[in-house]
Amino acid sequence: MTVSFKKTYKFAFLTSSVITLFLTLAQGVFFYFYNSVNWYFLAGFAVVCYLFSFFIIQYRVERFIYKRIQRIYDEVSILDASSYGRPKITTDMETLTREVGRFAADKKLEIEALKIRENYRKEFIGNVSHELKTPLFTVQGYILTLLDGAMKDKSVRKKYLQRANKGVERLTYIIKDLDMITKLEVGDLNLNKERFNILELVENVFDLTEMKAAKKNIKLTFDKDYTDSIFVKADRERIQQVVTNLVVNSIKYGKKDGTTEVSIENLIQNKVIIRITDNGEGIEKVHLQRIFERFFRIDKSGSRKEGGSGLGLSIVKHIIEAHNEKIYVESDYGVGSEFSFTLEKAK
Repeated sequence: MTVSFKKTYKFAFLTSSVITLFLTLAQGVFFYFYNSVNWYFLAGFAVVCYLFSFFIIQYRVERFIYKRIQRIYDEVSILDASSYGRPKITTDMETLTREVGRFAADKKLEIEALKIRENYRKEFIGNVSHELKTPLFTVQGYILTLLDGAMKDKSVRKKYLQRANKGVERLTYIIKDLDMITKLEVGDLNLNKERFNILELVENVFDLTEMKAAKKNIKLTFDKDYTDSIFVKADRERIQQVVTNLVVNSIKYGKKDGTTEVSIENLIQNKVIIRITDNGEGIEKVHLQRIFERFFRIDKSGSRKEGGSGLGLSIVKHIIEAHNEKIYVESDYGVGSEFSFTLEKAK
């Protein structure tokens, strides 16, 4: 008859069997030399020896393994010791090795994730401090100059105060963007969804950015003549912010005498996709994965000359995601870029 043992007791079973076999054989050889072999005694001895060895080994090894593993769990600060309970204890080395390997792999992933977050936190703090200290030092410089005596000259005083005011305006702009992105990330920004004509909204954005585009002789246009209105359901103010930001970016990084083109297409039955395309400098593939990160800049010096908080695209992404929609970017370096996002069509 085949006896089925639980895998948990495999180690104790094999070890007890070896000990019992050895001791029984030793007893048999001893009795053989004295010509007084008692088979009943040997059988009883074997049974008692096996049972005693089995329970002692199982109990001791279980306590040995449990105590040491529990100590490891207690010493690993990132692990909740209560996640490992006594029912999981096993004396089978294969099972134990697999469990420890799984635990180590999980902890490695957690540690790597923590390292990524820590690097992101350091980079974010560094970016925030850099963005804030530039206008702060500018304002401080002008104020100190005025205090050192330049205030007596009315023309200089007015010019320096105006420049200091621009620095304060930039600080306000950055802080407002940080406040908005924080609200977006924690879901604290309420969306006021309404039905509106997306073509009309884009035309308004063209009107607002026309002067900026004219400085580089960039043409703002639709891809074709739209005769019928296209109605969508979204937060009009936030979507205008999205379109404005994308159009301004296309102007900022566009080539002189270039074009910024907007197209609106049916995607599926209840969705439209809005595309903003330019023939500017484009984005290298290595940067595309990070383009929507806070404060991420492709050209560290050039982008600062153009102004902005460095939060625009991150805000755009969060606004679109708050609408449960998607935003995409495609770009060929040296050829141009296309940003597109989806919206729900209104009935």
